[in-house]
Amino acid sequence: MLTRFTVTATALLALSGCGGAAENAAPSPSSTAEGKEVQLEAAKADCMKQKGFKYVPYVTPHKPGTEDDKSRASGNYQSMRKYREKYGFGVFAEYIYPDTFNTQAGSPEGNPNGKIQSALSKAQMQAYRKAMDACQVSAANKVLGLKLKSTEDFYEAQFKASVRARKGKLNTDPELVELATAMATCLKGKGYAVGDTAPVSMSDQGQKTWQLKQDKLGREQMDDVPDVAPPAEDDKVPMYYVPTLTPEQAKPYLAKEIRQALDDLECGKDFYPAYLPKEISVQRQVSAQFGM
Repeated sequence: MLTRFTVTATALLALSGCGGAAENAAPSPSSTAEGKEVQLEAAKADCMKQKGFKYVPYVTPHKPGTEDDKSRASGNYQSMRKYREKYGFGVFAEYIYPDTFNTQAGSPEGNPNGKIQSALSKAQMQAYRKAMDACQVSAANKVLGLKLKSTEDFYEAQFKASVRARKGKLNTDPELVELATAMATCLKGKGYAVGDTAPVSMSDQGQKTWQLKQDKLGREQMDDVPDVAPPAEDDKVPMYYVPTLTPEQAKPYLAKEIRQALDDLECGKDFYPAYLPKEISVQRQVSAQFGM
């Protein structure tokens, strides 16, 4: 199975359950992710109406994070350790704790458009989806001021904006650079190979290491894809082949992943409290920009 992984503000905030640092003043609705999402949905509904289809503007409700989620997202050592002792970096744990990782913030049953689509014939559904793709592009161009040609363009633009924002703001932060360098030195001392020691790379490297291991297994299960993944590109959304594994097959991988995740945390116990709040702030800005 092919899976797309992209760092988005919505994904990050959902994972961390963190509301971010307190704001000095409440932003205007149109400048927030939620405000942009409302505008996007309204524009999408107008476009669908013009094409002869019914679509109800619907903003997926976001599940609030627990206090433990917020503590972990702030870089609290004990909260992060509690999570990593069970889930590692959250890669192979998906096979053993599917209910934890495969839940969605909003219930599909709450979206009225599901009922609308279920009443369509096969031919009508094809036409509906074609119209929906076009309207999603049209709405994004109108509300966000983009120049997209496809829905794929939207996700690529969002990914590129996230990469630029994270590297531009986090990799140039003197405090984070110093802490990331110390974290890298610590990990090398424990026998781990460390390439790029920039703050963003140090934050991502543990999870990426295990996603690549997962991708290797996925590729080995398939006859029609190369066994070796192509080099990653900064401006391209990473794609991973996810293997089919039973919980028993996944457990040995998770055990090793947990050991590395705990070593990563020990070496980064000063880095994460400084890094994560700034990371969330950056991703919130990208989220507001794209209405996600």
